[in-house]
Amino acid sequence: MITEDNKKLAQWAMDYALKNGCQQAKVNLYSGANSDFELRNGKMDRLQQASEKGMTIYLYVDGRYGAYNTNRLNKNELETFIKNGIDATRYLAKDEARTLPDESRYYKGGKPDLKLMDEKFATIHPDDKVALAQAIADEAMGKDPRIISVSTSFGDGDSYRYQITSNGFEGNTKSTWYSLYADVTLKGEGEARPSDSWYESALYYDKLVKSGIGTTALKRVVNKIGQQKIKSGKYTMIVEPRIASQLIRPLFNALNGSSLQQKNSFLLDKLNQKVISDKMTLMDEPHLIGASGARYFDYEGVATERRPIFDAGVLKTYFIDTYSANKMKCSPTIGTASILVLNPGDKDLQELMKEVGNGILVTGFNGGNSNSTTGDFSYGIEGFLVENGEATQPISEMNVTGNMLSLWSSLAATGNDPNLTSSWRIPTLVFEDVNFSGL
Repeated sequence: MITEDNKKLAQWAMDYALKNGCQQAKVNLYSGANSDFELRNGKMDRLQQASEKGMTIYLYVDGRYGAYNTNRLNKNELETFIKNGIDATRYLAKDEARTLPDESRYYKGGKPDLKLMDEKFATIHPDDKVALAQAIADEAMGKDPRIISVSTSFGDGDSYRYQITSNGFEGNTKSTWYSLYADVTLKGEGEARPSDSWYESALYYDKLVKSGIGTTALKRVVNKIGQQKIKSGKYTMIVEPRIASQLIRPLFNALNGSSLQQKNSFLLDKLNQKVISDKMTLMDEPHLIGASGARYFDYEGVATERRPIFDAGVLKTYFIDTYSANKMKCSPTIGTASILVLNPGDKDLQELMKEVGNGILVTGFNGGNSNSTTGDFSYGIEGFLVENGEATQPISEMNVTGNMLSLWSSLAATGNDPNLTSSWRIPTLVFEDVNFSGL
C-alpha cells in the first residue's frame, strides 16, 4: 500500500532532485505482494511468497537522462542516492529527445473508480489457496492410466503505484489478480509424451473460475494422442481464442514508436491506408470498469482514450510515446495499448468449424518468429485436421508460413468468444488459403 507519508517522501525526493541539478524529474513509488502455490501430482512442489516496495526516480540533467531504483526509502539514504544518480547521469551521452510529456497531455483525474482492486485480497488464507490447487489436481489425477504427471498452481498478487512528475502530473493505481493453472502430461504412442494445460484468471477472488480447469487440461491432452504430420498445402486456418493474440503481437510490434523510428516496421507509412481485411476492426478500450488492463493513464502519465487501431482494415493509429515522437519530430499518441477488443462475429469456435467445413484448427504455436521489418513469419503449430466441420486427426510438427499483411488480409471471420478476463480480447480467427508445411 502507498501511504500519505510515502507520497510526501516522493514529493520530497523530486524536489531534492530539482534543487541539486535536475531540470526535470519523475518519481514512481511501487508496492506489492504475490504468492504462488505449485503442486505436482497433488503434493506441494514449490511455495513462493514475495513482497516488494521501492522507488524509481527518473532524472533529466543537462540534456541527459538516467533512471535509478532503490528500496531504501529514508531521506538520509535517498539524499546520497539521488546525488549519486545526478552525478552518474552527467557522464551519459546527451539525448535531447528525453523529456517529460507536455503537461496538457496528462490525466487530470475526476473519473470513476475502475474497480481493479479486490479488498478481500489480504483475507484469503493460504490453506484455501492450496486447497484450490489441490481440487483442480484431483479433477485429473487417477482419471486416465496414461497420466505421467499433473501440475497445478494457484497464484495471486496485488500492486500499488504512485507517480509524480515535476511538470504537474500526479496519479496512483491499485489492482489485484488471481489465477489457477493445470498442466497434464500423458504417455502417448511410442516415445511421445504429449502435454497440455488450461488456466483461469480474474481480478476478484469471487469471480475466479475455480473448477473444471484440471478436467479441461486432461481432455485437451487426451485429444492429442496420435499426433502426426499431414500433407503440405494451403488450408483454411482456424485459430482458437486462447492463442489468437499471438498473431496480434507482430502487428503491435510494427505499430510501436521505436520500431517506426528505426524503420524496422512493416507498417511504416501505412497510416490511414487499408492494409488488411475489412473483417479486422480493433479498438483500444482503456476505460472498461473492472477489466484487466483498464487504466486512465499510461506509464508516462499521459491520459488514455478510446481509440480505433484498425477500422475495417484501415490503420488508424500508431503507438508513439514522447521519446519516439521527439525522435521522429511528430505528434505522440500513447505508448502502449490498454485493452484490445477485436470486433466479434456471431459464431463461436464450434460453429465456425462447421461453417468452414475443411481446414486446420490451430491450438498451439510452438516456436518460430516474425520479421518486424518485412512481416514474414514462420511458426511451428499443433492442432487438428478439420473435416466436415469436426476436429479429427490431431497434428503436430508442422509449420505455418507467410507474411503478416497477407495473412491478415485473408481474415475471413471472427468469433464471438473472446476471453473477457484478458486485456487482449481476441476471439476465434479464421484465415483463408494459409500455407502449411508437413509431409
